[in-house]
Amino acid sequence: MMAPETVVTVENNQQANKAPEGEHALSWLKPNIEYFKTLPGIIKLVELLFGLICMATASPALLSGTHWFLFVVVTSFISTLIWTFVYLLRIREALKLPINWILTELLNTTITTVLYIIAFIVQLSVWTPPYGSYRATNLTAGSFGLFNTIAYAAGVYFLYQDHKGTAPAS
Repeated sequence: MMAPETVVTVENNQQANKAPEGEHALSWLKPNIEYFKTLPGIIKLVELLFGLICMATASPALLSGTHWFLFVVVTSFISTLIWTFVYLLRIREALKLPINWILTELLNTTITTVLYIIAFIVQLSVWTPPYGSYRATNLTAGSFGLFNTIAYAAGVYFLYQDHKGTAPAS
């Protein structure tokens, strides 16, 4: 008795792999510039700007408190940059994942705010005694850390309002 044969036909169709005429492979990717004209979008841009100022003025980290401050600033900057790209590239709409995006961002921003509170207090406290020429820039970094804490707190407020408005009633 012979085993049944399986026949596979492979077509070399170059057109099947191409996007339709006038479109490209990333046509689903449409930048959302309008988000950054809203108050939450402006707050994200302010957070990134203040984060850059904090990183620039606190470097190099000469004291252990500044190491902690820069750790918080850099990780917060990276997470905010990721959320900025999520909104800019409309990743929330493109990915059909069962993620509560608003709650996830609310938790992330809340944790960031608490860490920033601790970090700017540490930064200002370690540089309060006179340490020479780096004192002014590091106190500036701590001050912008305070301003960024306020920006993140405003972000938490708007995310909470958004979450409360979209949360299912119990």
